[in-house]
Amino acid sequence: MQKARKSKINSYFYYSLEIYLTMSNIKLFQDKQIRTTFNETDQKWYFAIIDVVQVLTESSNARRYWSDLKRKLTKEGYNELYENIVQLKLEAPDGKLRETDCADTEGLLRIIQSIPSPKAEPFKRWLAKVGYERLQEIEDPELASKRAREIYKAKGYPDDWIEKRMRSIAIREELTDEWKERGIKEHQEYAILTAEISKAAFGLTPSEYKEIKGLKRENLRDHMSDLELIFSMLGEASTTEIARNIDAQGFLENKDVAKKGGAIAGDARKALELESGQKIVSEQNYLPENKIKKIDGKKK
Repeated sequence: MQKARKSKINSYFYYSLEIYLTMSNIKLFQDKQIRTTFNETDQKWYFAIIDVVQVLTESSNARRYWSDLKRKLTKEGYNELYENIVQLKLEAPDGKLRETDCADTEGLLRIIQSIPSPKAEPFKRWLAKVGYERLQEIEDPELASKRAREIYKAKGYPDDWIEKRMRSIAIREELTDEWKERGIKEHQEYAILTAEISKAAFGLTPSEYKEIKGLKRENLRDHMSDLELIFSMLGEASTTEIARNIDAQGFLENKDVAKKGGAIAGDARKALELESGQKIVSEQNYLPENKIKKIDGKKK
């Protein structure tokens, strides 16, 4: 029992690490955004060069500055320039994934040397800090959970909401672990089962839910209210419990269980809505420019 509990705790911490890395794909240097991505294969951070150029130069046209700098570096004999640049898909301001010039820390340092900026030295120290924090998290995954809390806190989430969100991460991981043991392998199957729980619990698929909240690529649960999180957790925890008790195997049996687990949360939601006179599903979100989603200019 103790061994199983330790395994669950470790699983939770590693899942928190994954959540943390996903959340921190945009890092801050002196309150300026730097898009990043971590490559698990070569264990390296990659940084959007255009963002770094913008931060260091404060140019009104960072894209043109970077284009001119590439030509300048090539003329100066930096023959390895294009070998050190990789094209990675990062989220653009319009929310779409676009091919972006990126470099790892070593390549980025070489580029920074060619940019006259008083921010160059502070930026180099920041790069070292980013790498060091990643090494810390590999050695002690609990740090990732702590930093995830810190990121939510910095975004303005209240402490009680953060605790519910972290708990929802653990419950979700417990469910997906259970699905793995019961023959669910394909990513598409996970998505279908999740949608079944959501439809039974809230009357909406995740994509429909995101549309109501005005979300695009954002994580839906990061924009749920306390009660929305609670009913989401109830649906997934119920699904896990039923699957264990009836020993559901394979996709079809687990799909049926997902509907039943979601329905438990759905029935509880409807009962609360009846007694309180208030809908649980809301258009409220935590988008920085618009905390309450509006439709036709009216708050709903």
